[in-house]
Amino acid sequence: MWNRPEREAFTSREWKLIEAHSTPRQVQRYLRTVPYNWELEGGTLRSFREVVRLNTAHCLEAALAAAVILEQHNYPPLLLSFESKDLLDHVLYAFREGGRWGAIGRSRDLGLHGRKPRFRSLRDLAWSYFDTYVDYTGRILGYALTNLYDLGGYDWRFSPRNMWKIENYLREVPHKPLPSSDRRYERLLARYKEFRRENPTGHLTDYKSRPHWML
Repeated sequence: MWNRPEREAFTSREWKLIEAHSTPRQVQRYLRTVPYNWELEGGTLRSFREVVRLNTAHCLEAALAAAVILEQHNYPPLLLSFESKDLLDHVLYAFREGGRWGAIGRSRDLGLHGRKPRFRSLRDLAWSYFDTYVDYTGRILGYALTNLYDLGGYDWRFSPRNMWKIENYLREVPHKPLPSSDRRYERLLARYKEFRRENPTGHLTDYKSRPHWML
């Protein structure tokens, strides 16, 4: 296992942020305040240091930031990756509390943000995202849990450069299938399209999983 960085590795701004956010719920709330990274000038994959400096993050950048913050509070740096049929995958930070799984997430859609630690298995946690993942093109096909320590000495905490190695690594990791019925998917797709016809903007939040969301 790789050792976590010492206090001296962080700037005063970074360390103040880490000290103020010692639980997954606090980190989720912090990430909700970080503007979403729409990558308007091209794709990015920024480290924790760059997320703090630029104050913007997409899903994988937010998951990496959560991993760095909570690593300092004795949580392992785990990422939960989803494969989607439209190749627009989603990545979250995963954690366990009291033997139950939860997640921290940042997305354009509220339903793809975090989950309270209420799930007995990773599959149950992954399944809680299935309904909310369905939009015009999205459908979860599989999921995988990875540990950033498996990247060895790769700098996923402080690098000033885009870290495409992490994205490539997640693509190569075998994902467990998450089977679902076409009937269920088509019902959710029709519901989403109807919502969008009536609400061109805003979030669809009427899901059975809603009580488990951590926002």
